[in-house]
Formats: sequence, structure tokens, C-alpha cells
Amino acid sequence: MGSLSLEMDFEPLPMTPRSLAMTPRSLARRRLFPNVENKKQKVEQSGAGPRKNLQLEVMEPGLKNDGPSLDTILVNYLDTLTQRVNFHLGYPVNICYDHYASLAPLLQFHLNNCGDPFLQNTVDFHSKDFEVAVLDWFAQLWEIEKDQYWGYVTNGGTEGNLHGILLGRELLPEGIIYASKDSHYSVFKAARMYRMDSETINTSINGEMDYSDLRAKLLQNKDKPAIINVTIGTTFKGAIDDVDVILETLKDCGYSQDRFYIHCDAALCGLMTPFINNMISFKKPIGSVTISGHKFLGCPMPCGVQITRKSYINNLSTNVEYIASVDATISGSRNGLTPIFLWYSLSAKGQIGLQKDVKRCLDNAKYLKDCLQKEGISVMLNELSIIVVLERPRDHEFVRRWQLSCVKDMAHVIVMPGITREMLDNFISELVQQRKQWYKDGKAEAPCVGEDIGSQNCACSYHKIDYISP
Repeated sequence: MGSLSLEMDFEPLPMTPRSLAMTPRSLARRRLFPNVENKKQKVEQSGAGPRKNLQLEVMEPGLKNDGPSLDTILVNYLDTLTQRVNFHLGYPVNICYDHYASLAPLLQFHLNNCGDPFLQNTVDFHSKDFEVAVLDWFAQLWEIEKDQYWGYVTNGGTEGNLHGILLGRELLPEGIIYASKDSHYSVFKAARMYRMDSETINTSINGEMDYSDLRAKLLQNKDKPAIINVTIGTTFKGAIDDVDVILETLKDCGYSQDRFYIHCDAALCGLMTPFINNMISFKKPIGSVTISGHKFLGCPMPCGVQITRKSYINNLSTNVEYIASVDATISGSRNGLTPIFLWYSLSAKGQIGLQKDVKRCLDNAKYLKDCLQKEGISVMLNELSIIVVLERPRDHEFVRRWQLSCVKDMAHVIVMPGITREMLDNFISELVQQRKQWYKDGKAEAPCVGEDIGSQNCACSYHKIDYISP
């Protein structure tokens, strides 16, 4: 196999009727693997079924190899992923972006944004200028002045949560973490890692924090400061904790602003809520906000953005002579490609484009919920959410085929920007047909999810009768 020349492989292809009909992914495949066309070995699966793990081993150059070539293996893998895109409904990843071909030449460089993004390094192979542009954009979105904030592009939402909670602990060493039971698991991971006391707050049936339980536990621990994780879009149900109610609860319980720290985990919804209302704003006494860049915006590798107040960061900053910088990040070395991808996406879409994405996703989520409801399927959709919670499909193969996430008797579909009405219609049609087979003989019934999503949203035999009864 020859070496990969980016200058050659990413030059524009001649425009033919065939190439005009190809998708960006198939065009990229032609550029990367021009010698592997229809003669490639086919994988033993199609888009209809779940991807099976490949039986791979590292090949030794120069030794006889009776199996497929490296290019063939990669082409088969790429084709499988391309087929499975249309069945990706259960996890919050936006796979609708076509700019990777434009940015692919950057892969020939090692870009490392080690240390503080606002300080230059002694090497030129970084993208901190792109990183600061992205941070400035989010600072404006979340209403904090350039000279008042600090932040960095993380490796994902978990790192943002680890950083935000660490800031809270450094500011309030005796503080107790308060997080709802529907918070992301990384919040409780942070409590274990930092050896911090924590309180798990109950939630209402829609997944939102139970503020009366928060109040009771704040009063119970009034002698210690509070570090509160506010979830802007819970992982499974998409519920949004109300920052204003939490702030009012803290005030009522006698917590002054120097005795609490609020971290907002807005992994999925942090790019949505600003276009609906301004619930995330540093004009309120919050300490930090984190989002995942690969979720609503979309990026081919995991990444995130963490923003906090500049006055807080000195508690973490350490001078590192080796890199001629200070470092207040979790990971130290950071992917220099992701800030460029985020910058490119934000510049290509702009706030108007993102606002359109938000509206389309909200509309499609409501469309899915209404269609399932009409078919007599248990379903729930929170306000301002794109996560549609439904009864868990009976067949594991169906769950795997559509790549659904399941908890207890519930499953959910996350209606991301790349999810089309056609995909939703296909999912609905197949689910309706499969349910007829699962429950046709009366030996099995659809699960009751009244305790999970509310009796008013449950269409099981018991609650359906109860709903119809006068």
C-alpha cells in the first residue's frame, strides 16, 4: 500500500454524473481509497442489522498476508458506518456535517493545545487562536464579558464536569455536592475522584430536580457550603433544572453567594436553550457552564467547551516551565484539531443556522411524539426537549438495529439535527409492525411505564382503560 498524499488525495475530483450523485462520505472514500472500488470484499452485514465487531489483528509489513488488505478493511468499515448512519436514533451525536473533507488536510499535522489557551507556547503547532475565537463566541452566548471569563476546549462533557466541580471544591473546600439522581454519571464520578461528600436529590417524574428535596437537604447541611450541579437537559429524559428556582431556594435556606457554587452541565442543551430563553447566563451567580461540542453542533471526535469566571481560575493555575505556560486544565495536552472543527462549524452555521436547527429538532421531536401517541404507544416529551421517551421495544435486535438507549422499561430517541422525517417515519412504521408481532397472541403485553413517565403518558392496558373511564 502506498503512502497517503493529502495534497493529491484531497484535490477536487472531476465532476461526472456519477460523482454528482455520490454523497460526501462516498466521495471521501474515493479520494482515500481510489484503488478499492467494487472489487472490495463485502462485509457480512448491511445497514439493516447492527454492526458486528471485526476480528482484527495488527499486520506485520513484509509478511505474507492471505486476508484482505488494509485498504479493503477500512473501506468495508467505512461502508458499514455509512449504512448505519440512518439507524442512529438513541444517542446525542450530530452526524450531519460535511465539512470534514475540507479540514482533512489538517490531519498531516500534530496540533497540541497544551496549557492555557490564552498563552502562547514555544512551538507553533497549536490552534489556540481558533480556540480563543470559539471561547469568545460561547462567552457572548452565555453573557459574560471577554475580560471576565476563562475557559478551554475540553475532550468532552465529562471533562467539563470534572473541571467545573473541581473549581467549586477549590473555592469551597468543605462544600457538599448536590446533584439530582438524573444527573450525568460523571458528576458522581467527580465526587468519588475528589473524595467529596455528596447528596443525591430526588427528581420529579419528568426527570427535573425535586426542589423540595433540595431544600430539605440544604437545610440539613446548612453548616457546609453547597456545590450544586444544575442539569440543563438530563441524559435520558431531557429535563431541565430551573436555575432561578435553585437560586431562590439557596437564598431561602440562608446561603449567601460566597457559600455556594453552581456548575451547569449543559452537554446537549447548552447550544439550544439560548435560542429559546436565556436560562444560561453569567449575569446570574453561576460558576461554570460546560457543553459537548460533538452533540448538538457536531464534530467527528469527542470535544466540549468549558467556561468559568476568570477570577476563579487562579485556584487551579499552575506554572509549568517545560511548556512555558500555566495550566489550569484537566488533561494538559489537548486535541488541537477540535477547536478548528468547532470554529468551522460555528462560522458555517452562525446563530441563525443554529436557531433553525433548534426549531427543526423541536418540531421533529413533537412530530415523533404525536405519531407514537396516535399509534397507542406510551410516550413522553418534556417541554423544550428533543428527547422522546417511549416504552422499551420488546425485541433486543430491534433495539440494536435502531441503536436505542434503554433504562428499565423505557427507551428514548434523541432527535438530533441529522435526524430526518423520513428516518422517523421508517422507525415508526417498523415499530408499529413489530409491536403487532410481539403482542399478537395476548401472551405478552406492552410494559407499564406509568411510574417512569407518568400515567397520563402510559398506554398500557391498565392505564388506557383508566384514561378512557369517566
